[in-house]
Amino acid sequence: MSLRVLLVDDEALARLRLSGLVHDCIDPVARVVGEAANVSQALAWLATNDCDLLLLDVQMPGRDGTQLAAELRQRADAPAVVFVTAHAEHALRAFDLDAVDYLTKPVRRERLQAALQRVAQRLAQRLAAAPATAAAGNVEAPVIVVSDRGRIVRVPIAEVLYLKAELKYVTLRTAAHTHVLDEALSDLEQRLGDRFLRVHRNALVARSAVRALERRVVAGEGREEGAEGVGGSDAGEGWAVCIAPVDEWLAVSRRQVVAVREALVAAGR
Repeated sequence: MSLRVLLVDDEALARLRLSGLVHDCIDPVARVVGEAANVSQALAWLATNDCDLLLLDVQMPGRDGTQLAAELRQRADAPAVVFVTAHAEHALRAFDLDAVDYLTKPVRRERLQAALQRVAQRLAQRLAAAPATAAAGNVEAPVIVVSDRGRIVRVPIAEVLYLKAELKYVTLRTAAHTHVLDEALSDLEQRLGDRFLRVHRNALVARSAVRALERRVVAGEGREEGAEGVGGSDAGEGWAVCIAPVDEWLAVSRRQVVAVREALVAAGR
């Protein structure tokens, strides 16, 4: 799946250059599906077409880009907006209008690609939050939607073994794949509910995936949340859970040991 982009700019050369930059972006893949030279043309296009994103100039003849963004904000399932303009003083207003990003001309490909990645992630979150129903009317199995190398991937929650926060991202692990989410672990915990267990401030584990709880040396986790370090090294002895079927070990903070043990007992393990 690629992002569908509408270019809105009164300068034809600016649209041409931006179209080339969009074409050059590969993560995520994006394609220009329409162009407009002013707000009226953009609204006319949107009346009969769909897109995921507007790359929107601010200063144009007639109504400006912020007015268009304000109008679109009132619509259900409105496309995302990324402002593209030479006037940096509009940045604050842009984010008041819930713009995903603000790019200053001349736009660099790296900055555009970063903005497209943010749009893809927001779209994934929107899809995950929307109630999903099967064509026959039955409720689909819940999923987490992730952006993976330009594709939108629906990962059934039943397949998720654990989620672990690392630096600015969260790693989602299934038996077959690893995905990266740009989403807070605390937000994921609220969405996932009781089927996942907090084992550490940086990790949620599917209750069904917990195979064993043991004291062992876990590299890099020795001093996390009061775990007992050994010999001043980066490794430390502490509690850890074994995750089936991948046989990976995750550190368990001291305060979560009782909850993990109770979960194992309840599951008959």
